[in-house]
Amino acid sequence: MVCALGEEYRICSCNHSCISTECVHHAILRTHSICMVSDFFYPNMGGVESHIYQLSQCLIERGHKVIVVTHAYGDRKGIRYLTNGLKVYYLPLKVMYNQSTATTLLHSLPLLRYIFVRERVTIVHSHSSFSAMAHDALFHAKTMGLHTVFTDHSLFGFADVSSVLTNKLLTVSLCDTTHIICVSYTSKENTVLRAALDPEIVSVIPNAVDPTDFTPDPLKIKDNKITIVVVSRLVYRKGIDLLGGIIPKMCHKYPELHFIIGGEGPKRIILEEVRERYQLHDRVQLLGALEHQEVRNVLVKGDIFLNTSLTEAFCMAIVEAVSCGLQVVSTRVGGIPEVLPENFIILCEPSVKSLCSGLKKAIDNMKSGTLPSADAIHKEVREFYTWRDVAERTEKVYDRVSRQTVLPMNKRLERLITHCGMVTGCIFALFAIVTYIFLIFLRWMTPDSVIDIAINATGPEGAWTKHYPPKKSLRN
Repeated sequence: MVCALGEEYRICSCNHSCISTECVHHAILRTHSICMVSDFFYPNMGGVESHIYQLSQCLIERGHKVIVVTHAYGDRKGIRYLTNGLKVYYLPLKVMYNQSTATTLLHSLPLLRYIFVRERVTIVHSHSSFSAMAHDALFHAKTMGLHTVFTDHSLFGFADVSSVLTNKLLTVSLCDTTHIICVSYTSKENTVLRAALDPEIVSVIPNAVDPTDFTPDPLKIKDNKITIVVVSRLVYRKGIDLLGGIIPKMCHKYPELHFIIGGEGPKRIILEEVRERYQLHDRVQLLGALEHQEVRNVLVKGDIFLNTSLTEAFCMAIVEAVSCGLQVVSTRVGGIPEVLPENFIILCEPSVKSLCSGLKKAIDNMKSGTLPSADAIHKEVREFYTWRDVAERTEKVYDRVSRQTVLPMNKRLERLITHCGMVTGCIFALFAIVTYIFLIFLRWMTPDSVIDIAINATGPEGAWTKHYPPKKSLRN
């Protein structure tokens, strides 16, 4: 529905049958036109991709208009529609490294400005510190006077050169961003320190898992074999070097032990060398890259899930494993201790000796029969993290952001110079001025008024979600 001021609102779906204080408070809620931006989205697979998709679906369910902007993946270019009318713009931008686009802060402005105007975007929500497109979108949205939100999915250090440069870029990008979301309290502390932020503008909203996608296998056959499952990208920060030391020690100690490892990456060679050196071909299975829909079928083959990460902001993989009824053994790093109660996870130091001790404890628990059944674990865990809860909490951030004032250009330049240091601040203040002049030129060349308004697939009047009256039958 539309109010007298022309703003769109949605009717709350609460089940109160009378006019109470709570109903008056929830009766009318503002809807938003949200643009999710990241280099990482489907068909690429990962935690950020899943987060954006699931959050978007739940926001659509709650009555908001949501679109996604990412770069082209192979032949997937232009506009595509996903489930429930989720519109995705695959932009023809050059990929530089690890699925992240190259950036000059200028080349993406014409495309992003056209999309923001065409879709009547009110909030730009960027994801991932690793995404150049996400930072570009924040920069351009603030130049256009739009509200901005950023979700940080990763932890960074402070000592090495790459971290120092990335943290400086994050400081510039977030110093005038309206609100920031982190996936754990450890991640919040990390982001606040890295970007020198006011903690008041940083919220913690965890990741979630769809419990209907990760269920135990009721037909699983009990045998004498103990299977440890690892599903991870095979890269250094996931602790694959530790895994290479754990496998021969545990296989030597427990003849009935088997490993199933899903994932791909540069550290796969270490696991292949271990398997070859110790002749473990029949006990260590390397599955390679997995599609998201295949992960559950791999997890239910195991009894124990092993996570050897050296750094994690949240780690959705351990929640998915517990939802499938597995006992979890994990390193005690980042935000992992916040994710699950102690009775569902065995936490270890990131070392071969500590992780072997954790696996021994998990195996002893299995053999003693003290663990609850997989169904009992699933029933308890499925209420821990749900995407509908994440969407509801994110919606409150949007409501808060929409009531705040976007910094005008003079205040923004002042914030960049005072917050980011004299040298870096002046450089990016110059970029902001050049971008603003470029925006004026684009508006002169193609005024906002002549840009066609897109037909809404989602939102209050979305063509996908609008309920049309049944057609009348034609009389002869």
